[in-house]
Amino acid sequence: QVQLVESGGGLVQVGGSLTISCAAAGGTFSRLTMGWFRQAPGKEREFVSNISGSGGIRFYEDSVKGRFTIARDNAKNTVYLQMNSLKPEDTAVYYCAGGDRIAAMTAGDFEYWGQGTQVTVSS
Repeated sequence: QVQLVESGGGLVQVGGSLTISCAAAGGTFSRLTMGWFRQAPGKEREFVSNISGSGGIRFYEDSVKGRFTIARDNAKNTVYLQMNSLKPEDTAVYYCAGGDRIAAMTAGDFEYWGQGTQVTVSS
């Protein structure tokens, strides 16, 4: 069983930057595809980004391409999401997810979930 704990959320102004982290415990972290999802009030949870176990393959949802960067440190069992040029529509609870499936991308592909961290972008 893998436990995931997110941290680093908070309040940031439009155009600002924030990096959120997700620490994993249990399991073999380097074998997991890791992903970030977000859920805004009244909306479905949506895919943001994912990264392969080695870190060599990354995907991004179109609205965050060029602004967000996903990275992982397998020695620290941690995955990061660096968010730049933040917009009000980025406001959401951000969830970290881990999955055994290579190229996991939909929520159903991920077995392990964190509790979420709130990111609020103020205008």
